[in-house]
Amino acid sequence: MVISIGFEGSANKIGVGITRDGEVISNVRRTYITPPGEGFLPRETAQHHRQVILQILREALEQSGMQPADIDVVCFTKGPGMAPPLLTVAIVARTIAQIWNKPLLGVNHCIGHIEMGRLITKANNPTVLYVSGGNTQVIAYSLKRYRIFGETIDIAVGNCLDRFARIIKLSNDPSPGYNIEQLAKNGKKFLTLPYSVKGMDVSFSGLLSYIEKVVKTQNAKPHSESHYTNEDLCFSLQETVFAMLVEITERAMAHCGSEEVLIVGGVGCNERLQEMMGIMCEERGAKLFATDERFCIDNGVMIAHAGAEMFRSGTRMPWNDATITQRYRTDEVEVTWRDD
Repeated sequence: MVISIGFEGSANKIGVGITRDGEVISNVRRTYITPPGEGFLPRETAQHHRQVILQILREALEQSGMQPADIDVVCFTKGPGMAPPLLTVAIVARTIAQIWNKPLLGVNHCIGHIEMGRLITKANNPTVLYVSGGNTQVIAYSLKRYRIFGETIDIAVGNCLDRFARIIKLSNDPSPGYNIEQLAKNGKKFLTLPYSVKGMDVSFSGLLSYIEKVVKTQNAKPHSESHYTNEDLCFSLQETVFAMLVEITERAMAHCGSEEVLIVGGVGCNERLQEMMGIMCEERGAKLFATDERFCIDNGVMIAHAGAEMFRSGTRMPWNDATITQRYRTDEVEVTWRDD
């Protein structure tokens, strides 16, 4: 039996989770929320994490009924992510591991999402669409690595949605992407946007610039006949970027002969994305797997679970390697815990 505690803080979420042999026994999280129209800056985000991390650590231990002596391994997000928040969490995890005299493991954030998705949904060997504020990748497992088949060549899809939310001054509570999703449900008029798929890769920056220009033009001429409401724009943006993601996922599935798709990452709890991907899977006779916001959005449990899998398979980390790596690629990690 492996009892693992995980610390996650690569962006504006800070989470501590505890797992026991694949069972989630605590999952505590806080989100740093900025005013409408503003993003979150690294220094202020790290300051938020420093203020709350010890409190949520206490809450996680209380929720689990565990004592420090019960923990087998301390895990933290090694990367990718924003440096100051990552450092804050890594320092706390290193300190806790020393105080409790426990082994320490740095976990790849993306692999944390994948392993959490596999645990919750029981997907066997899916083609993975990983979509979040900082990452957009299509991934499939082969020969002890999670191979990247396609990715964004500029900004992540979540970043694209967040930045558009700032343009139209949407609230960041509970998240910009969620508020775009709600507005999009009432969109009636579709605006044709640049559709940028380049082989297996996608690009969102040109599309974002285009829709920003539309907003500025409308603000300058508010009574124009060709006016699009914010609901219309959210609807058009979602439909376009999600269609791009479905296309590259289907192509990866065809290449791998895959009959399963797993969506992970914060954007993965978007119901419209799940619906569009579900239609594609149904047409191919494939199965779609996705999780809800408890496990899609960054959380400490995914780090605890992935770390426990690494630990169980014999992975150990020298103390000098227990640092952060801002650009830590998914395919850099040897997947020692999978035999298929």
